[in-house]
Amino acid sequence: MDIKKIKVSVEKNKKDIINFAKEIISIPSQSTKEKNLVLRIAKEMKKVGFDKIVIDKMGNIIGQIGKYNNKPKIMFDAHIDTVDVGDRAQWKQNPFNPVLKNGVLYGRGATDQKLSMASMVYAGKVIKELNLAKNLLIWMVGSCQEEDCDGLPLLHIINKEKMKPDYVVITEPTNLNVYRGHRGRIELKVIVKGKSCHASAPERGENAVWKMSYIVQEITNLNKRLKTDKFLGKGSVVVSCIECKTPSLNAVPDEATIYLDRRLTFGETKESVLKQIYSLPSVKKFKAKIEILQYSAVSWSGLKVSQEKYFPTWVIPEKHKLIQAAAKSATLVLGKNAVIDKWTFSTNGVATAGRLGIPTVGFGPGNEVYAHTTNEQMPVDHLVKATEFYATLPELIVK
Repeated sequence: MDIKKIKVSVEKNKKDIINFAKEIISIPSQSTKEKNLVLRIAKEMKKVGFDKIVIDKMGNIIGQIGKYNNKPKIMFDAHIDTVDVGDRAQWKQNPFNPVLKNGVLYGRGATDQKLSMASMVYAGKVIKELNLAKNLLIWMVGSCQEEDCDGLPLLHIINKEKMKPDYVVITEPTNLNVYRGHRGRIELKVIVKGKSCHASAPERGENAVWKMSYIVQEITNLNKRLKTDKFLGKGSVVVSCIECKTPSLNAVPDEATIYLDRRLTFGETKESVLKQIYSLPSVKKFKAKIEILQYSAVSWSGLKVSQEKYFPTWVIPEKHKLIQAAAKSATLVLGKNAVIDKWTFSTNGVATAGRLGIPTVGFGPGNEVYAHTTNEQMPVDHLVKATEFYATLPELIVK
């Protein structure tokens, strides 16, 4: 492994990496609206010499280096969709007009996380030029709809398109650290029935909102006794929305619903979460119904997709071959010992590691604290270092 050759090659491509990153920001790509960006990425992959470029039935783009029968198969993933811009008045510039200032790029998606795609594409070019993928198959994936439903695009690629990797690298922002897992989550709704009557005589009915108020208190109090993991931290639960059904504003509500965002630490599953909530006294008393939410949408390609909104916790042991290879790669690239840590938020790793048990590691440019903010940003130096890392890692995995 000649890290000097890799660094020289990446430096030669630095201007192209920056220009491509600017173009990526300038193309809006909210979830289910990624088509124009997918086509632009395909053009860049063709330009730098990928062996094969595929746009699958869901609209994800996959650039391939190497032959399909090569092993091991390594998949790099950057989700190329973003959240919407929110209140434009809070942005200092047009969110789709990239600004480069003092070595930092600003714009929607700069942090979370489509600029990793620029590093991945040019890492592919370096890998080809320096012949760093001997007997390997590398997939560089630009995945869609991750912001709407974590893991969905990679489950589609692996299960439906039959492109199953041996190792996965998630390129969400890690501040150039090596991440080996994160908490999972599940989205739930709790429904309580009541009995409507005229509001002038509430004693004749059963107020569903009143019943739900007890459930809300008990669910909130759950936070005090949720499980804690030394590495991942504590589980949590938030009542994120509440609504009711009522014949009128002069009637007692006959149904109330709350929505829960439940973050899962190591050892917590959807079964344990459901059991925990069903055991609450008020849930039992008022015979509440609990449902796991379902995601359903139509991709930009026209494909109808759906998934249960359960996103499993995952952690890869620090001594695992993939984590050690990533740490060595990061150390070579950064010139200092790699930091091994975890994400606060959720990623497509819920599919690869959480559901399918495929060894998965995280390394990405940018700091997650800027994700989804009006100050999204990406240091150019991070893009360069990430490109070096992605070019360096494959050979280290097979050693």
